[in-house]
Amino acid sequence: MLTAAVILAAGQGTRMCSRLPKILHPILGKPMIAYALENARQVSDSLPVLVVGHGAEAVRQAVGNEALFALQSEQLGTAHALQQARPVVDPRAGLVLVIAGDMPLLQMETLRRLVQTQAENPGPVTMSTVIAEDPKGFGRVLRTPQGSVSAIVEEAAALPEQLAVRELNVGAYCFSAAWLWNALERVKVSEKGEYYLTDTIALAVSEGQAVQAVCLEDPFETIGINTRVHLAEAEGAMRLRINTRWMLSGVTISDPRTATIEPGVELGPDTVILPGSHLYGRTRTGRSCVIGPNTILRDAFLGDDCQVVSSYVSGATLEAGQRVGPFAYLTGSLPGAVAERGAR
Repeated sequence: MLTAAVILAAGQGTRMCSRLPKILHPILGKPMIAYALENARQVSDSLPVLVVGHGAEAVRQAVGNEALFALQSEQLGTAHALQQARPVVDPRAGLVLVIAGDMPLLQMETLRRLVQTQAENPGPVTMSTVIAEDPKGFGRVLRTPQGSVSAIVEEAAALPEQLAVRELNVGAYCFSAAWLWNALERVKVSEKGEYYLTDTIALAVSEGQAVQAVCLEDPFETIGINTRVHLAEAEGAMRLRINTRWMLSGVTISDPRTATIEPGVELGPDTVILPGSHLYGRTRTGRSCVIGPNTILRDAFLGDDCQVVSSYVSGATLEAGQRVGPFAYLTGSLPGAVAERGAR
């Protein structure tokens, strides 16, 4: 069964207090929307559909041919946004994955589980949830004795006993396409004049159909970005995720809290990253390099056994065994610029 992916990204993002559309704010050197697009491509059978609104032209230019686009010219809620994607979604798709563009920490494995669970679900939808002590305003997920979802109750409307529930709605879904498009037509407008995608869960339950849920194990995946405080929180979590992966692959990072390694960086085994070091762009290192402390590498290429101490290296290539710093400033043009051996 073919799967299509739709990413909802039409919101104004007014709480970011920025002229830049929210989904273009960078996290570790990439616009946050790039993470959602990359993961969606891995689990769908066609280009993701990106629903845009505020700052649509800037988003189109930044994303380019990495997505198909649907325009939500009026912000009338998430269900309305998804309706705008229907003409663009591959009509052959039997499943439609729906995620938000401002949740860059959702992982591909999570989206794959959503799709696989819905492929086996006789009902029309599978949703993602998380167990968390801090509800952060998320809707509470209520379940039947059999384990299927019976309702999503928004925090503002929840009874005291419902507020005690710690299973929360993350906001990622996989729908049966045959059911979804008709269901969206039946979503009623809210008191705020918007059409909410969560109301499709109530529709499915009212029809006696099974709504399944996939519970996330990593609460960092649920970080949604509405303010620059959230942006910093998400970047910190992404930094820790990347640093953990490198440490498990044989790289020593003496202080993961102060080391920044962007997603495009590649590190050789037994390399050591000392505190306050930042590796950006297409930086590559060989084996057993020592970087830092307080070093910046940007698009730098290091051979085996290099050491760069308290220096800035950009667009330069260091030969195997070379030592640089402290307080060196080396730049070059890619590829092949070589630092002088005298720069120490």
